[in-house]
Amino acid sequence: MSATASAPDLILHHALVTTLDRSNPTANAVAIKDGKFFAVGHEREIMPLAGDKTKIIDLKGRRVLPGLIDNHLHIIRGGLNFNMELRWDGVRSLSDAMNMLKRQVAITPPPQWVRVVGGFTEHQFDEKRLPTIEEINAVAPDTPVFLLHLYDRALLNGAALRAVGYTRETPEPPGGQIVRDANGEPTGLLLAKPNAAILYATLAKGPKLPFDYQVNSTRHFMRELNRLGVTGAIDAGGGFQNYPDDYAVIQKLSDEDQLTIRLAYNLFTQKPKGEKDDFLNWTKTSKYKQGNDYFRHNGAGEMLVFSAADFEDFRVARPDMPPEMEGELEAVVRILAENRWPWRLHSTYDETISRALDVFEKVNQDVPLAGLNWFFDHAETISDQSIGRIAALGGGIAVQHRMAYQGEYFVERYGLGAAEATPPVARMLEKGVKVSAGTDATRVASYNPWVSLAWLVTGRTVGGLRLYPQRNCLDRETALRMWTENVTWFSNEEGKKGRIEVGQFADLIVPDRDFFASAEDEIADTTADLTIVGGRVVYAAGPFSDLDQPIPPPAMPDWSPVRTFGGYGAWGDTGKANSTALQRRMAAQCGCASSCMVHGHDHASAWTSKLPIGDLKSFWGALGCACWAV
Repeated sequence: MSATASAPDLILHHALVTTLDRSNPTANAVAIKDGKFFAVGHEREIMPLAGDKTKIIDLKGRRVLPGLIDNHLHIIRGGLNFNMELRWDGVRSLSDAMNMLKRQVAITPPPQWVRVVGGFTEHQFDEKRLPTIEEINAVAPDTPVFLLHLYDRALLNGAALRAVGYTRETPEPPGGQIVRDANGEPTGLLLAKPNAAILYATLAKGPKLPFDYQVNSTRHFMRELNRLGVTGAIDAGGGFQNYPDDYAVIQKLSDEDQLTIRLAYNLFTQKPKGEKDDFLNWTKTSKYKQGNDYFRHNGAGEMLVFSAADFEDFRVARPDMPPEMEGELEAVVRILAENRWPWRLHSTYDETISRALDVFEKVNQDVPLAGLNWFFDHAETISDQSIGRIAALGGGIAVQHRMAYQGEYFVERYGLGAAEATPPVARMLEKGVKVSAGTDATRVASYNPWVSLAWLVTGRTVGGLRLYPQRNCLDRETALRMWTENVTWFSNEEGKKGRIEVGQFADLIVPDRDFFASAEDEIADTTADLTIVGGRVVYAAGPFSDLDQPIPPPAMPDWSPVRTFGGYGAWGDTGKANSTALQRRMAAQCGCASSCMVHGHDHASAWTSKLPIGDLKSFWGALGCACWAV
């Protein structure tokens, strides 16, 4: 074999590489060949490997991290709808959010809706409140508006109520409430009490995108995730996500080699009292691990049986699972264990987890669970005893940053003391159980992984409330491992990805700031300047923008909110109406290697501040600001 044929395809050098490989923790150069890491080490070792066709990228001293992997993301369902949704994720004021709504209403043609579907909380707004239905009606008298807030409520304007047909004759839904005025007419407020079925059923009444538009929408959602450094995810199924029909879009993208996120998917039953039949059918027609390294089957869940689903609306009392839970759950778990399918189970409260563990331990006596990578999702109030039982059975716990969005409500109901270890992530790690992190996006928390990393490190909600004492927070390396190598056990891909290590998939990111050196309050604002999946650049910005690969065609339809606002924090909004979003976007595009301790990457704000001196840069330099040196 010639030297050229054996040379790497790509070399990244002059870097500060965090490998997470304990035998080789740091490097300043990596070589990639055939989609995998070929060599990881020092430039003097890596650079001589280059051949005539090797592409070389100088990272100019930038930090490099393994690509982030979300352990619980509703990416398939989210992709089908992304182009239709106005995202309030990361928007810091209700005034800005309502301005976005007003502008979107103006360009949305009938009979389409404007949808704000999760990813935000009222606590993130400076005003610390949601809009009133009257305020929504004022900006949208004729266009249906559906606004979903966490799992607790939805706000519908008058036009949306007319579109879904809710009147005084509409019966009260099970597990939910249609709030009515003194005359019995629906007001537009829908409440989950305690489950979100009424919220999801109402949303499902809205128009859907045609198939080709859904393909475009999914590509834009993946690109938005790539922009934030996400290179992999485990899809947790979801309500109104039917297999195989709703998987046709993602299957098409996989067949055409257009996936830019490595995706493992779980199958989620949709039929109360029909769950056993679903899994009997699926274990006959589908094979665990079927697919490839970009799109593969990952077992069952997060819904196994509806009687075991304890919805996590912390504004209402904890729901008690019905007495039939154990019998129904055992029937499904036996099918899965006998077919060697792993599973994931949505469980918010320890009361549910302990009852499910009774079932798992019973099945284990007849069908050993050893070697099955099964796990609980969420586990906010899990007890020390239950953690030990999970470890003894060889299971895992997948946590998500839902408390970053709902922590204030949890404290209001249960007190700050109860919230100090909700969920007890540090204790899970201490006891040696398999544990990883994710988001549970898009309908509850945001899909932004850096919000989760900030939550794990700081213990704060997006509204700024400190939930956890320092002993229950994680150091940055541990938090990063929760989002990389730890996730691979949950998709049965240990050793394949999650670290920058020879032989693993070449998935990495160059964040726009140094994760290990940036201020704690900057972590959540991080984006990627360069994202590589399988050795291929899937997103590039700032100083690496000339490396960006062909991007998806513009978002379809032409009135899509994605065209105007982009995604998280309205990063794509170049209009002056959303000045906060614009400042963040410009700061995120800064090409310098390091941030200022005072202003982050928003150097322009420092230089143009109204200060009583002539030389602004010198003034800030005297105060210790680093913007003067840029």
